[in-house]
Amino acid sequence: MKKYFRFDELGTNYRTEFIAGLTTFLAMAYILFVNPSTLALEGVDLPEGVTGMDKGAVFTATALAAAIGTLLMGVVARYPIALAPGMGLNAFFAYTVVLTFGIPWETALAGVMVSGLIFIVLSLTGLREKIINAIPANLKLAVGAGIGFFIAFIGFQNAGIIVANEATLVSLGDLTEPTTLLAIFGLTISVILLALGVKGGIFYGMIITSIAGMIVGLIDAPTKLGDVVSAAPSLAPTFGQAFAHFGDIFTLQMLVVILTFLFVDFFDTAGTLVAVATQAGLMKGNKLPRAGRALLADSTATVAGAVLGTSTTTSYVESTAGVGVGGRTGFASVVTAGFFLLALFFSPLLGVITSEVTAPALIIVGVLMSASLKDIDWDQFEIAVPAFLVIISMPLTYSIATGIGIGFIFYPITMILKGRAKEVHPIMYGMFVVFILYFIFLS
Repeated sequence: MKKYFRFDELGTNYRTEFIAGLTTFLAMAYILFVNPSTLALEGVDLPEGVTGMDKGAVFTATALAAAIGTLLMGVVARYPIALAPGMGLNAFFAYTVVLTFGIPWETALAGVMVSGLIFIVLSLTGLREKIINAIPANLKLAVGAGIGFFIAFIGFQNAGIIVANEATLVSLGDLTEPTTLLAIFGLTISVILLALGVKGGIFYGMIITSIAGMIVGLIDAPTKLGDVVSAAPSLAPTFGQAFAHFGDIFTLQMLVVILTFLFVDFFDTAGTLVAVATQAGLMKGNKLPRAGRALLADSTATVAGAVLGTSTTTSYVESTAGVGVGGRTGFASVVTAGFFLLALFFSPLLGVITSEVTAPALIIVGVLMSASLKDIDWDQFEIAVPAFLVIISMPLTYSIATGIGIGFIFYPITMILKGRAKEVHPIMYGMFVVFILYFIFLS
């Protein structure tokens, strides 16, 4: 075991890797409760014919998808990187595909599965480098920041801090509302913990907020052991639905949905792999060893997650928390995967993790994702316009796909007008046509 994971070569041991695996789990354990709440569209007034997913089944699918993906990353790619259903992609799945487009979640799962299969093909060929090079770096950064703004906006809504207003579209909510006050308390606690450098601050913030909610009577407190620990919820409501609805994906709208799933996962994964490997000192000659294996583990996890019943599974930048305490090998990921399996038996806690409790997590994740704003080249107008439109359109149209589409349409236009047409990759011209057709179809 020590030889396979190269403990001596990387200067680590079982104790260090175990602590690293546990630290990474605590840093990302919030997804076990945020993902079911998001995919169930909890707290949202659903229009007729639109349904959210079963929270219990999504909880189980989330834990299993995270365990499978993280185990593959640890054993096959041998990296201290954990995976789970991704923030941003779950919001796109629930709020854009299901709520806005009115696409059944079963069909959306089929779209996730297909995007994962395409990702597998790209991981096994040299096409992934061509696609990475085709999308300008500034637009990749803009997409990440835009998703951050969108997620934070959803968090503010779920907290009741931002509400609908007929005159101004949105306005400040009633800050004296008890549930809103609970969310504000949770946000404050989470900010304090993270500012102090506490690993897993988001997760601990949710726990403290839930306890506070129970003390003041806003959340029903567990009264017996069965309210905390029980058998894992059944996967029956979601398992295999991606296969059953595969035939429903052959539309232009679903094509754009699949491309969005693929695009965001592809570049989010690539960025996370480089960031974590760089921090761990695992990069060699500015290249990532075993990159193909890592991407294959990620894409396989996406397919497995879709079959189980959850949105796209991707690599988590929270893995840097484990690296920060010494994690250097895939054994740390094996430990993290084990904790996700153990978490399966704590599904009753879904009842005390309400939308007000998860709202601060969404806001904090939005803050972290918006950090990419600083690296966009705002001095070049032809770059600034499409980047800005990507970022601002996502929260304002309540759609990640729309934001990407608007930016990808304006990018070739501004580049051509600036005399830089030859710098635009043919794939970007192809995306220009696809998104023009997409908006015509939507109208």
